[in-house]
Amino acid sequence: MEERASRWAQVAGKDSGERYAARFAALADSGADVHGEARFCDGLLRPGSRVLDAGCGTGRVAIRLAELGHTCTGVDVDASMLAQARRRAPELAWLEADLAEVAALGLDPDFDMVVAAGNVIPLLAAGTEPAVVAALASLLAPGGLLVAGFGLDPAHLPLDEAPLGLPDYDAWCAAAGLAPVSRHATWDGHAYTGGGYAVSVHRVG
Repeated sequence: MEERASRWAQVAGKDSGERYAARFAALADSGADVHGEARFCDGLLRPGSRVLDAGCGTGRVAIRLAELGHTCTGVDVDASMLAQARRRAPELAWLEADLAEVAALGLDPDFDMVVAAGNVIPLLAAGTEPAVVAALASLLAPGGLLVAGFGLDPAHLPLDEAPLGLPDYDAWCAAAGLAPVSRHATWDGHAYTGGGYAVSVHRVG
């Protein structure tokens, strides 16, 4: 596959890991709930499930899911983000790779869930989205879930315009053999009835 710059690389800048880690540490210190994604995912999983955090960033979701008893692996293209994840949880597996090349990592295709939180899908390199969704789906065990939360308008994205909509995403999931399970407006699980952010749950058919 021809290598293309991701939208993330265009907006992240240098030392993104330190900045993101500091931001969420400050939120946690202020009493804010920074574990909504992990709590949502945990509610969909059996105890001791195997989870791939795709676009794991500083590891916030994977680390919390591991604390809840799941076996977690994180993958991200940003070395500065992974450095923070490794510092916080050196016992977990943190892999540096573009999600467009995740199939080349040789991971066993037996994950109970792949989660892509934090606008991972809209920040992929333009044109790679269908291949990434297909690659992530291929790593799921039978009945496994792909969970993705992302913005649908500039108010919920670090971009001037949204590069994809829910019909696009659903079409990529269907092509990858995934069936829709549910859609939510937030990681708190409220039903999606429209708006600028959505959390989508799809299952291997």
